[in-house]
Amino acid sequence: MASFIIKPAHVRCAVRTCRLISEHRTRNTLCLSRSYATEEDSRVPKIYTKTGDKGFSSTFTGERRPKEDHIFEALGNTDELSSAIGLAREFCLDKGHTFTYQLDKIQCILQDVGSNIATPQSSARESHISRTKFTAQPISELETWIDTFTEELPPLTNFILPSGGKGSAALHLARTVCRRAERSVAPIVRSGEADPDVAKFLNRLSDYLFTAARYAAMKEGNVETVYKRPE
Repeated sequence: MASFIIKPAHVRCAVRTCRLISEHRTRNTLCLSRSYATEEDSRVPKIYTKTGDKGFSSTFTGERRPKEDHIFEALGNTDELSSAIGLAREFCLDKGHTFTYQLDKIQCILQDVGSNIATPQSSARESHISRTKFTAQPISELETWIDTFTEELPPLTNFILPSGGKGSAALHLARTVCRRAERSVAPIVRSGEADPDVAKFLNRLSDYLFTAARYAAMKEGNVETVYKRPE
């Protein structure tokens, strides 16, 4: 799977390549590379570009928009979601959970989500659209993982609070960030500027993170905190 953090080539280009070689607990799935120089330019690249110093940034289609634009708000929330999942993954790795490869893949898919959001359909050429199209396949995969977890989990009979150990609590935190990302993406999808499956994926992802949090707590033998009305 190849994912692109989209900015126009004349500004900067960051390419993040994510591969799932096998469903292991290896972390060799993620590779980050940045390309700033031409073949003739062998100078060491700089991380800062200064192109956003005046409060504007670029979409993949080349538009310059203010950084508070709803597109960049959604991109920021999606980036924060990936970071939250990365933190939860580290806690889950410490406990030897076998589903961390799923979190690897989800982080890669979120790069594709960002690429689609960064490509407003109203200003996109066909080459942009074909390169950043988001499909329903990842949604089906999430549903399969959710169903597999659910088969092992006890029925949910009460409201539970984020708890159950560090991994479980971190997954719950990621779930709340996912909900925020979904809320910020919803108006973009409704306006026709992003693929509808992007919003569907985020909606299903929050369900996955909730279920994975419960699964992690169960596997670690931790008790989840049940809501009780304060006296």
